[in-house]
Amino acid sequence: MEKNIGFPKMHKEINEKRSFLPAFFGEFKECDIEIWLENDYGKEMGFAEEDYLKENENIIFDTKEVIYSKDIVMVLRAPINEELKIMKRGSVLISMLHYITRETRNAFMEQLGIVSFSMDSMVDDDNRRVVVNNYGTSFNGAKIAIEQLENELGDVSIDRPINVAIIGMGEIGLTVARAFKDLSNERLNKLKSGYNGLKITMLTRSITGNSKLLTEELRNADILVDASSRDDTSKYIVDNRMIKELPEHAIILDITADPYDFEKYPPQVKAVEGIPTGTLDQIIFKTDDEAYEEIKDRMAVTDKRTVVSCNAWPGVAPVTSMELYGRQLLPIIKILINKGHENLNINSKVYYERILYRSSYDYFKESHE
Repeated sequence: MEKNIGFPKMHKEINEKRSFLPAFFGEFKECDIEIWLENDYGKEMGFAEEDYLKENENIIFDTKEVIYSKDIVMVLRAPINEELKIMKRGSVLISMLHYITRETRNAFMEQLGIVSFSMDSMVDDDNRRVVVNNYGTSFNGAKIAIEQLENELGDVSIDRPINVAIIGMGEIGLTVARAFKDLSNERLNKLKSGYNGLKITMLTRSITGNSKLLTEELRNADILVDASSRDDTSKYIVDNRMIKELPEHAIILDITADPYDFEKYPPQVKAVEGIPTGTLDQIIFKTDDEAYEEIKDRMAVTDKRTVVSCNAWPGVAPVTSMELYGRQLLPIIKILINKGHENLNINSKVYYERILYRSSYDYFKESHE
């Protein structure tokens, strides 16, 4: 049975501010486990150590190295390799691990003997994610994309609706369509007149799989959204040469922000060829951005448009995001604390135990054999 759980800060990006809120830790006062937080946890979000201690006086603060040495380590963004190396063999990591697109990291964690549970793989009996902020992701991306489109247009007005073309009709694709709809309604209500509206087109595989039909859609797209989920992440949906079909003012919104992985064979690439991956430190990439230099030897980057991308979209509104994640995760983490990772059962009568089991890397491997 695990005796302690550590919550490290996220250090990779300056603007990564997401820590669990003080109230979240108040819910663990009755649990038989030590709670350890890294020094200055939550400081970037305006919280002091005293705010956490008011909720749970038994919290212990210490260095990053100490926190990563605990029986359980819980952090929203996946740790970098150097942080994973600090963890002891047999310890548990709970994080957004994205097994399906992080093959290299999966192998590294397995080599280190880390037992992992991925927050994004926590799904219910109907395979619906239960730890997710789809609307926050979608709204943040859509809002910035519209703002950048206005910047690109400058004083030029479009005497027709703004055309948004979305690749992908899964949950993210449908949610980003709703976010654009809400933003359009908001602008219509504020402006009353002079706003020509917004038209949303969902591009099915019958369109994206036909270069002629896809080209026609690209020519009319003011904002192209990648919300795709590909079976083969080594293949592009939109080749770089097709980007030139987009209007000069067009914005490419990378809402999935799948990473490149050149250690795999064949390499993992994005659905749209030749676009950079954004972070909370940089979300907007103009066509002359130096980020293109980092990928130009791996793929074509000849044709470009302004790209809006972020590998942590909910982090744009950190307090709202972490309040939601804390509420979603609380009953699941209590199962792990009370039962231990070795005693979980996929056939358990306890709803949250089944959810936790499905998020394990062992279950992922079983499901993808």
